[in-house]
Order: sequence, then structure tokens, then C-alpha cells
Amino acid sequence: MTAHSNVTHRDPDILSGTPVFMGARVSVRSLFDYLEGDDTLEEFLHRFPSITREQAIAVLDAVCEFVKADAHTV
Repeated sequence: MTAHSNVTHRDPDILSGTPVFMGARVSVRSLFDYLEGDDTLEEFLHRFPSITREQAIAVLDAVCEFVKADAHTV
């Protein structure tokens, strides 16, 4: 997630280096946990008001691009 340093970051002193949303102690994994649990993006954003819609969408877009790029290497 270093390419999206304005959206996420890692710090060994924050959640043991787990990728978190910039400006919050909310792990990126929590977004996927919500979505995997059949919650909506709106529910996630309501639960974590420090995360903006733009940040969440940027993370989802980054993962989508990663998957697309990885599909081309197989």
C-alpha cells in the first residue's frame, strides 16, 4: 500500500505495523472484514467516521488494480 501513501500507511508503533487508513487507527483489513460480513460500505463509513468515502474507494480501487495486474502475469 505504499503507492497510496496519502490513503494508507504502516507504522510499527500503530497496530504492530498493520496497514491503516491515514489519519486513523483503523486497519485496512477492517474494511474487507465489513464487506465480507455482508455489511455495506455505508455501514463501514458510519462505524468509522474518521475514514472518508474517498479513502475507502481508493483502497478498493488499488486492490482491483492489483488483481487486474496479477491476472496478466499468470
